[in-house]
Amino acid sequence: MVLKAFFPTCCASADSGLLVGRWVPEQSSAVVLAVVHFPFIPIQVKELLAQVQQASRVGMAVLGTWCHRQQEPEESLGHFLEGLGTIFSHEPWLQLCRERGSKFWSCKAIHRQVSAAPDVPSEDQVMLIFYDQRKVLLSQLHPPTVVSDHQDGDTMASTGGLAVVFDTVARSEVLFCSDQYDEGPVRLSHWQSEGVEASVLVELAKRASGPVCLLLACLLSLISAASGCRLWKLWPLPFIRSKLSTCEQLRHRLDHLTLVFSTQKAQSPAQLMRKANMLVSVLLDVALGLMLLSWLHSSNRIGQLADALVPVADHVAEELQHLLQWLMGAPAGLKMNRALDQVLGRFFLYHIHLWISYIHLMSPFIERILWHVGLSACLGLTVALSILSDIIALLTFHIYCFYVYGARLYCLKIYGLSSLWRLFRGKKWNVLRQRVDSCSYNLDQLFIGTLLFTILVFLLPTTALYYLVFTLLRLLVVTVQGLIHLLVDLVNTLPLYSLGLRLCRPYRLAAGVKFRVLEHEVGRPLRLLMQINPLPYSRVVHTYRLPSCGCHPKHSWGSLCRKLFFGELIYPWRQGGDKQD
Repeated sequence: MVLKAFFPTCCASADSGLLVGRWVPEQSSAVVLAVVHFPFIPIQVKELLAQVQQASRVGMAVLGTWCHRQQEPEESLGHFLEGLGTIFSHEPWLQLCRERGSKFWSCKAIHRQVSAAPDVPSEDQVMLIFYDQRKVLLSQLHPPTVVSDHQDGDTMASTGGLAVVFDTVARSEVLFCSDQYDEGPVRLSHWQSEGVEASVLVELAKRASGPVCLLLACLLSLISAASGCRLWKLWPLPFIRSKLSTCEQLRHRLDHLTLVFSTQKAQSPAQLMRKANMLVSVLLDVALGLMLLSWLHSSNRIGQLADALVPVADHVAEELQHLLQWLMGAPAGLKMNRALDQVLGRFFLYHIHLWISYIHLMSPFIERILWHVGLSACLGLTVALSILSDIIALLTFHIYCFYVYGARLYCLKIYGLSSLWRLFRGKKWNVLRQRVDSCSYNLDQLFIGTLLFTILVFLLPTTALYYLVFTLLRLLVVTVQGLIHLLVDLVNTLPLYSLGLRLCRPYRLAAGVKFRVLEHEVGRPLRLLMQINPLPYSRVVHTYRLPSCGCHPKHSWGSLCRKLFFGELIYPWRQGGDKQD
């Protein structure tokens, strides 16, 4: 039988003593956590193990003895260590020894109770596996979805059994709080054997975090109560708030801040990582917003933007007028229905005239509006970008109106032609059963249907051309808003803290482990070194990605083309009938 003994690398040079850890009988494994040094009293060692077991809920025991012959020249020490098995009875009893003057180790696992001959203990083969105790303690194991191929010199291992090792070391953190230089009755060696490092600033920050979080939680609860007031539920305020990106982003950030500054502690490492990612996302958002604010208020850039906004709006309106005049003629040599073409062109030209009058009426207040919008950047870059998206929506409201008029008229004609086409085939749409049924029509119905079908067919090219032009303009505006929303979602959802951990301390996010052979000779125990495989960046983003505000629709290419063909409206926000992801 082969037993696996996980031995910390920090104890390879420790003085001789007892091996303290956990025995996992299901996997025939022993996880060594610390080495108890001489002199000690057995009852004090048992009391220490009982305290650690009560605090960590991990079955602690004395697994065997450790002999470092390079530091212990006495040959009688080995016999003394062997005799400790009668005081600390454990099956099997491990005996690890580092030989003097060589790099070889000797490992034995003795069974005294199941021996075939009396007074002759049986031995098992031991596979010695070294692990970095600090990295295993601070890491969080993520089981891999796909088992990687074998590499040269390395053997990939399944994380199913190794999860017990990671869990044992993580739950036994209370054992590592004791130190070699403490004045306690038992002296231990582990990865903190050189002293527990502490910072006065860190301790002060820990003590001050509680009152600060409590104060901020109270302020955020007041803001949430004010936002939930009945005044905000009066029509049309809920409708406007659901359509503005700024309101959605403020609500999203309020939820983030409420979770970050909550006084409740994280129940799991995943919740702690989520809080850290949200905090870093908010801090980065505010820092970028302050940079934007300083850039806008330097060199009077807000005044320059205000002076350039009205000429740009006039230029856009002028270009639209030229476009409508081109459509009212013979666009691209196409012969349009002149009466309908003139009616639609003059109708849209009148809207452009109204829009230019509105822009010139608002021109004295534009600089003041932009100044207040610039101040909103102190709330974060995402808030400023959301306001920019809403401003673009307001400045292109006339294009949206043109698109709605053209889409409704085109959709009416498409559905009218489809209904009349079913009339020619002796069919009709059954509203109750949602299907096409057969139907008999009289001569008058067929005559009226033929007349209407002919009128709609000859008017369709003119309507379709206006619909196509304004749909392209609308898609251009929606694309610009989509890029802004994509940048906002990137700042909101990117797990920056997890990516920083993966970059600076890759062992904190472990996807698995690999073993490197240190010694493999005949007659010698197999010695392996366990190394941590870090989580790939793609899996870090996928695992710790923060939820987005979810106020924007996610159309597939098929549904988008269908809506464009049938003239259905495309909104940059989610409608009540859309499916939620």
